[in-house]
Amino acid sequence: MARFSVCGGDDGEGPSNNNHQSRKRQRLPSIDENEEDAETSDAGSSGEEEDEEETQNRGMRTESEDRESTSDDSDREVLIEERRFGKFVNSQSSSKDSHLSVTLLDPDVLDCPICCEPLKIPIFQCDNGHLACTLCCTKVRNRCPSCTLPIGYVRCRAMEKVIETSRVSCINAKYGCKENTVYGNRFSHEKVCVFTPCSCPILDCNYTGYYKEVNNHVRAEHKDGVISFVWTTRLTLSLDLNEKTTILQEENDGDVIVVQVFRALHAVYLSVSCIAPLAPGVGKFSCGLLNITVGSLLKQGFMVKNVQKVTNELPEDGFMLIPSYLLSGNANLNLQIWIGRGRVFVHS
Repeated sequence: MARFSVCGGDDGEGPSNNNHQSRKRQRLPSIDENEEDAETSDAGSSGEEEDEEETQNRGMRTESEDRESTSDDSDREVLIEERRFGKFVNSQSSSKDSHLSVTLLDPDVLDCPICCEPLKIPIFQCDNGHLACTLCCTKVRNRCPSCTLPIGYVRCRAMEKVIETSRVSCINAKYGCKENTVYGNRFSHEKVCVFTPCSCPILDCNYTGYYKEVNNHVRAEHKDGVISFVWTTRLTLSLDLNEKTTILQEENDGDVIVVQVFRALHAVYLSVSCIAPLAPGVGKFSCGLLNITVGSLLKQGFMVKNVQKVTNELPEDGFMLIPSYLLSGNANLNLQIWIGRGRVFVHS
């Protein structure tokens, strides 16, 4: 919501034109009266000269005051106070590079009314002004679903200009993202945003934030509840099959790895995941697993998947499947795990 105000007098408002003209009207009669006194005066030439000089001096003072008033008017600044994220931003209206923040009370006006997806250029309209995106024009066979008039032949240049010049902040701005994208492309950015919030994997902890902040949080608040490891170094674990989740944290970089055990009817699923967003260049770890409960019979390597939150759903990929008969009724699962960057352990 934009609010406009003019800086001026004590109350923050500039002098109005009516007041300015009123001051002029108040001064002009005194000049006319002096001129009439000069014309009707029966005094000598010396008296007339004094009146004329006084009239000229007053006229000069009037012009000087007018110039000062004009200068005051030119010095006034129009301040645009924009409320954005709960703050006011001041900018001069004369600046060509200034940006105006606009609050949409109904952001759906920038979405296609048919598919409800963000409008993208080209945008079409029927004769009644109803909008539709290119794909929807084909789906409705070029018949407007609102009024049945033809649609898909006339472009709405005004809405295209609005979409083209609109920029929206990332939904993850509160977690640190400063990216501003075209409204129609915001979903594409959000899918790969590195600031996608992640949740702490510790049970009953509700902390959520940027994944590096989650790593720092785990190290500071849950140090006793995690197991430290070093990249590419084998770590021997004894997992209780009744405890589904085990948390690991790399000693130097602080990356948090989650090892989960899922018991099915005839097998045990063992998954390994990393608390990180699905952004390019984030995570990309591989791991190797060696089941030593029944000897070195099972060995598998795979890529560690990134997850933003730990769930209790059976994994679809990135897991080791151990048949139940190999466990021989043991309540613990003994294995060795090693984790590294890249695909170094995929073919372990």
